Amino acid sequence: MPTYEPIDVGVPVEASRSYLVDFQWATSGIVADFLMPFDEEHLLRVTFDGECIVRLLDEMALSTEDDQPPVGLVAEHLAYRVEGATFAATQSSTWKAAFGPIKHFRFITGWACLDVLTGVMPAFSVVACSNGR
Repeated sequence: MPTYEPIDVGVPVEASRSYLVDFQWATSGIVADFLMPFDEEHLLRVTFDGECIVRLLDEMALSTEDDQPPVGLVAEHLAYRVEGATFAATQSSTWKAAFGPIKHFRFITGWACLDVLTGVMPAFSVVACSNGR
């Protein structure tokens, strides 16, 4: 059974109205930008500065993945540390041993889910969005 622990990202984000605007592999990790519905001029940037296994999927598919209902989900919350989810359990044990101890992070919006397995903690910042958002 997956257990969710909410993470404070430092700014208000209404998850059902947010979405993943951009995702990029960085030199040593990843960068993901999320829409902040209450601030159309800025994005919430989440960075992981380390090795990662990443999955992007539709939020609806996520609800069918585990046999038991999740514990700890909070309405309209975006960011979580997750324990006991199928995604983390089914990844390479060799990779997890090489880059561990591994943590599972999940970002849930109204349309998509970003899962990240990594040995590093995420960093959150607010960045100006480009004109073409």
